[in-house]
Amino acid sequence: MLFELIAERYERKSLAITANTPFSQWGEVFVDPAMTLAAVDRLVHHATILEMNAPSYRMRSAKGPQAPTRKARTAPPSAEPAPTT
Repeated sequence: MLFELIAERYERKSLAITANTPFSQWGEVFVDPAMTLAAVDRLVHHATILEMNAPSYRMRSAKGPQAPTRKARTAPPSAEPAPTT
């Protein structure tokens, strides 16, 4: 069904696809190697490919809460002088 979607929209409408698998491993997605080649060929023709090598937000959030990445703001110092003893 993915190939049918790609083929239907090819050179007619825009299509945005996100994947965590490089094109070289798409043979595991499509059963037929010729279909894999045709799908990748249609996707990359006239394409702008954005490759983001960053930690996965979904993976990080699935692991649970972690320490904040930014320092917490502290209250500004009081205008009153500190008591002396």
